[in-house]
Amino acid sequence: QVQLVESGGGLVQPGGSLRLSCAASGTGFFISTNTMTWYRQAPGKEREFVAIINSGGAIIADSVKGRFTISRDNAKNTVYLQMNSLKPEDTAVYYCRATGFGMEYWGKGTLVTVSS
Repeated sequence: QVQLVESGGGLVQPGGSLRLSCAASGTGFFISTNTMTWYRQAPGKEREFVAIINSGGAIIADSVKGRFTISRDNAKNTVYLQMNSLKPEDTAVYYCRATGFGMEYWGKGTLVTVSS
């Protein structure tokens, strides 16, 4: 059973930073052989793409480019989303998704609130 567990969310002031983590577990599941994606869903809005990373590299959505970075630690089987210069419009539940070998897994999300 593959599990993705997001953490690191919370309340932060505008201009602040947070680092989200997505820890993956499950027999035979390795983030290094899967595509890992961060999405977010703001209140009343549709889920949107934030960042993706796999063996081919990483892509950041235009809406957060220059402020967010995605990385991974294969030894810890964990993917990170470093978020800097946060804005109130970044407030959302952030989800981690894994895809590969015909399978798809989602975490339950972590809430990020950017407010003064």
